[in-house]
Amino acid sequence: MSAAEHQPTEPSPLPNLASSSEALETDAANKYEAVCPHWFYCKVVDSRERWIPFSGQDSEKLENAHKSSKYCDELVVPTEGGRYDVHLKKRLRYAVYWEEDESEVRRCTWFYKGDKDNRYIPYPESFSEELEDTYMICVTLDEWKKKLESPTREIIILHNPKLMVHYHPVTTTDDWGASPTEQGRPRTVKRGVENISAEIPNGEPLQIDHLVFVVHGIGPACDIRFRSIVQCVNDFRNVSLSMLPAHFKNAQEQQQIGRVEFLPVNWHSTLHTGVDVDLERITLPSINRLRHFINDTILDVFFYNSSTYCQTIVDTVASEMNRIYLLFLERNPDFKGGVSIAGHSLGSLILFDLLTNQKCTSDGEEDKNEESQISATGQEGIGSVTDILTELELSEYCSVFEKENVDRQALALCTEKELKDMGIPLGPRMKILHYLRNKSNNQNSKGQTPAAAGEGGNVKQEVPVKPTNAETSCRRLDVVTGQVSANYPQLIYKPEIFFAFGSPIGMFLTVRGVKRIDPNYSLPTCKGFFNVFHPFDPVAYRIEPMIVPDVEFDPMLLPHHKGRKRMHLELKEGLTRMSMDLKNNLLGSLRTAWQSFTRTSLPAVEAGATGDTEQVLEAEASSEKQTDRKPEEPTTPVKEESAPVNVGMLNGGHRIDYVLQEKPIESFNEYLFALQGHLCYWESEDTVLLLLKEIYQTMGIGMDQPLP
Repeated sequence: MSAAEHQPTEPSPLPNLASSSEALETDAANKYEAVCPHWFYCKVVDSRERWIPFSGQDSEKLENAHKSSKYCDELVVPTEGGRYDVHLKKRLRYAVYWEEDESEVRRCTWFYKGDKDNRYIPYPESFSEELEDTYMICVTLDEWKKKLESPTREIIILHNPKLMVHYHPVTTTDDWGASPTEQGRPRTVKRGVENISAEIPNGEPLQIDHLVFVVHGIGPACDIRFRSIVQCVNDFRNVSLSMLPAHFKNAQEQQQIGRVEFLPVNWHSTLHTGVDVDLERITLPSINRLRHFINDTILDVFFYNSSTYCQTIVDTVASEMNRIYLLFLERNPDFKGGVSIAGHSLGSLILFDLLTNQKCTSDGEEDKNEESQISATGQEGIGSVTDILTELELSEYCSVFEKENVDRQALALCTEKELKDMGIPLGPRMKILHYLRNKSNNQNSKGQTPAAAGEGGNVKQEVPVKPTNAETSCRRLDVVTGQVSANYPQLIYKPEIFFAFGSPIGMFLTVRGVKRIDPNYSLPTCKGFFNVFHPFDPVAYRIEPMIVPDVEFDPMLLPHHKGRKRMHLELKEGLTRMSMDLKNNLLGSLRTAWQSFTRTSLPAVEAGATGDTEQVLEAEASSEKQTDRKPEEPTTPVKEESAPVNVGMLNGGHRIDYVLQEKPIESFNEYLFALQGHLCYWESEDTVLLLLKEIYQTMGIGMDQPLP
C-alpha cells in the first residue's frame, strides 16, 4: 500500500459551505417579524360596503392613540383634516360638521380578496390576531399547511408564506350531513397592507390658511353622478390639494402656506323635512319618477320665490354657516385666516341675496356699533337673564350667570368667547347668541321699510341708508329690487371673496326688474366677487353687461391650469385669423384691380389737363395708399388686444365674469354637453386654481409662474 493511500484525506469544504448557507436561510425563514397594522373605515358606495384606508398620517395617529387607549375609554381622535372624529373604543367614525351615517373602523392586518370587485376586505380584528398567531408559529417552527376556521365558517389555509387561501362556507350539505368546506374557488389571503396595492393618501397639511363655505344648488344631488354636496366638495378639496404643489411649490417649501379648507353647507334636507309630506298628497301618481324628481329639484326655485320658504332657506344657510364657523374655530383655536363663500347654481343666488342685505359698517366702527346695537336691544327688547334662559330652555345655567353677576345689559354685550370662558357649552352658546342677534335685528328693523319691495318700486324709499362713514361703498341701490320679502339674517364674519359657479344671478336680477347695477355699488361686507361659468352651461348668466350695458366685450377666459390654451381652441383661433386675413387680402386685391379700371380721381384729371405727369404719378400713389388702408381697418380689432374695461367696484375694480375653456370633445356638440357643463365645476382644475390664486393673493402670496 502506498503512502498516498495511508495519508488521511481532508474533508471537502463545499458540503460545509452548503450546509451553512442552508442554515442561514432556515434562520432567516424562521425569523418572525410582527405585521404593521393600518387603519381602515367602511363606506357604503352603491349599496356595497367598501373598506377605505386612512391616510398614512391619520393611521399613525390612530395607532399611537390605540396604544394609549387602554387608559382612556372615551378617547376620540380627529382625522381627515379634523372633519371626522374616530371613537377608538367604539371603533366608529363620525362626521363633525354635517349629518352623516356613522361608519365602522378597523385596525387591519390581514385581508382577503372579494368576489365581485377584486378589492381586498380586512378580517375582523379578533380573527386577524388568530391568523397572526398561527402565522408566527408556522414561521418559527417552519411547519405550514395550517387550517383555521373563522366565526362565520370560513376556512383559511396557510400553505406557505406566499400562498394563503380563503374558502367561503358552503350552505348546502351532502346526503351524509358533512359540510364540504373546501369547495368552490379559493380566494387570495394577504398579510399586511403593503401587499394589497391599496392607494393610501399622504394626508393633508395641518396648517389651514383659509376657510371656504360651499352652498349647493337645487336638489340633493350636485353632479352628473347624483352625488351629494359632501362628496362633491370632497372632490373639490382633493383637486385643490393636488394644485398646491404644482403651482405654489415655492410657498410650500418655505412653509408660507398650508392648505385651504372647504366645508359644505346643506340647506335642501332642512327645507324638505316637512314640505315633502304635503307635496306627496297632491302629486299625481302618473310618471312617478319624473314627478318626484321635479319635487326634489325644480321646485326648489319656486320655494325660494315664496316668502315662507325663502325665509326658511336663508335662515338655514346663514345659521349653518355661522354654526360651522364657530365649531371650526373651537376645533382650530390657532386659525387666523379669512373666510370666503362659494355657491353653485341657486346656491349662488341665495348667497348674493344674503350678502346684499348684510349690515355695512366700517372696520373701525364695527365692534363699537355691534356693542351699541346689542346694548340698545338689551335695554329695550330683552327681558331679565332668567326670563331669557327660561325661554331658551336653559334654566340650568342661571346659576352660572348669577355667579358672574351678569344682568341683561351685560348679557347683551357678551361675545362667544366670553360665554365659552364662563363654561357655557357650544349648543347653549349658539342659542343665546342667536337670540341676541334676532332681537338686535328686530329692533333695527323697526321703522324701516323691508329691503325687498314689489316690482317697479322706488328702491331709495325701500331701503333707507343711515348716514355713516361707509355710506358711499355700502349703498344697496337697485340690486334688492324684487327680492322676496324676508328678514335676511346676518353673518358673524366678513367674507373675503364670493365665488359663484354656474350662477343665474344675472337672470334673476333682470326678472326682478333690475336693468343696471351702479358701477359704484359693492357688496356691503364682501370685497371680491367672481362669476365663473362654463360656456355651455344653460343656467349661467353674465353680470358685467348689467354694469356696463353700452359696451360689448367678452368675459375673461380662464387659463388652462397647465399654462396654455387648449389645443383645439388655439387651432380654432388660428383658422379664424387665417380666414380673416385671406378674406381681407382677397377683397383688397379685387378693390385695387377694380379701381385701376374705374379710377377717375379729381387730382389726376386736373394734373392730366395741365400735362404735369409728375403730379399724376403722385396723385395715383396717394390714392393707392388710401385704398390700401381701407382693407386693413377691419382686421385691426382682431389683431390688437381689447382695451381694458371698467366694470365697477363689485369686484374691487377687477373683472367679474370668467369663462372656462371647453374640452375638445365638448366642442363637437354644445347641446349634448349642456347638463355636464352645469355640473362640471367640482372637478375642474381651472376653477380650483382661480380660487387658490385669488385667496392666496389676499395673503400676499402669488403662484410660482403666473398663468397668461
